[in-house]
Amino acid sequence: MTKLLFAQLEATNLAPPLAMADAQPLAAHLGELSGLKVYARSITVAQQTLFFLGRQSDQKYLGVLSANSSPADTFEGETKAVSLDGKALTLTIALTTAINAAALRQVLPFLVAKPLGLRKSGGCGDRLGLATPGHLRSIRKFNVAPILAQQSMRENARTGRGPQEVMDDAMWGVLQEGWRDGFGADADHLKTTADIDICAAAGYTFYTIDPGEYVDDSANEASLGELQAKVEALPWTVLDSSPADLQSRLADKPIDLGDFNLALSQEELLRAAAKYGQAVAHTVSMYRHLVEVMRDRPFELEMSVDETETVTSLAEHVYIVSELKRLGVKWVSLAPRYVGEFEKGVDYIGDLGAFEQSFARHLAVSKTFGPYKLSLHSGSDKFSIYPIASKVAGELVHLKTAGTSYLEALRAIAILNSTLFREIVAFALERYPTDRTSYHVSAEVAKVPAVSGLPDDRLTSLLDDFHAREVLHVTFGSVLNHAPFRKPFFAALRSDEETYYQVLETHFDKHFKPFG
Repeated sequence: MTKLLFAQLEATNLAPPLAMADAQPLAAHLGELSGLKVYARSITVAQQTLFFLGRQSDQKYLGVLSANSSPADTFEGETKAVSLDGKALTLTIALTTAINAAALRQVLPFLVAKPLGLRKSGGCGDRLGLATPGHLRSIRKFNVAPILAQQSMRENARTGRGPQEVMDDAMWGVLQEGWRDGFGADADHLKTTADIDICAAAGYTFYTIDPGEYVDDSANEASLGELQAKVEALPWTVLDSSPADLQSRLADKPIDLGDFNLALSQEELLRAAAKYGQAVAHTVSMYRHLVEVMRDRPFELEMSVDETETVTSLAEHVYIVSELKRLGVKWVSLAPRYVGEFEKGVDYIGDLGAFEQSFARHLAVSKTFGPYKLSLHSGSDKFSIYPIASKVAGELVHLKTAGTSYLEALRAIAILNSTLFREIVAFALERYPTDRTSYHVSAEVAKVPAVSGLPDDRLTSLLDDFHAREVLHVTFGSVLNHAPFRKPFFAALRSDEETYYQVLETHFDKHFKPFG
């Protein structure tokens, strides 16, 4: 094994990953040197230096082993000399800090988030900073490009984290699992240019603009006179146009969408512009700011109008993307408000046939004006529509999940600490009436099965109940910020991380298999 280690240390460029048959005994050997339990997949060699991730108790550390001190000098940690077969080596054990994460990205480029392009993709939001290894164990099985760092500012505020911490947690998970096939980082549901600045500084590559506050749902029922007034009041300077120009460009002109043509009547165009004109203008302003901030760094844009009260019609979709394209915006995906209900953490509610027909027509727009991916927001656990989306869209689909990984953490806690789980359920039931206000959910507290009536070995059944799932889903912020819960919550997951990884892998297999 020493011979293998010395052979690895001769590599100047990034060395290929070791086969597990070699990595596992080498991990044991490195464990003897470092006093850590070393993750075999994490072993990586570059610049004649061997890097690995290990843990001691519930704390993880970066190990840096080299024949000279030069690479190790860039990391903050404790350094000591070790001798193997008479050869002097330097071993540094470093904490997984932001400073060390930044230094490691300079050496190992596969730890840097990058744009994914038009590859079929899946977003794996991680509100705890612990889920990436479980996500990747599922991703390895399927042809889905992963976005691993994904968090909205709302979620950051409720979990007490920041964009850089989210990015770093994902990066350490990538190293732990030895994932080298690339990953994206989604600055999700951004609403202000200040949000963009923070996420750009943290290295995000995928920016989801959420102009939902600027969508005027009242346009759906407004009179013709009201529509004309709304359109006249749009920020035409930002839109670089006028109401007359808009009508001359898009009204009553057939648009070839492949298998069918679509012509927007003057009223349909007015209604679309009244509803989404402000949202388009906001997206354009955010995009232009993003271009300035990112400069020569590549990035991708998604526009999201899914968290609105009314469905995005085909005419409205055409209006949005034709205006974005005219104004020079480049985007990789778009999330309309689809037909049916996309409630948090539960399956799709609605007519599957109607969804398939509508989704196919939206895809026709994306192919004509793009191509770009159709994004499924609140996509967690929408198992009935995954086969439809996969069949219809092929590669042109992005699935976005977030809270479902938190729910699987609760499943793991139900297995590992039944008392804590029961206390969390009782607390969540109290918090739900308040916490549900910013989410699209319909669960009723009275219909949640009584946790007191469940034996410990059946507690996980609550995570399969519609009403319990939604109650537990939307109360995550209250639970994580409740002092009596926070420390034991994380302690339980870290005490047996494999349990959490296993339930995550099983759960995400169900998400990705229809797409893989």
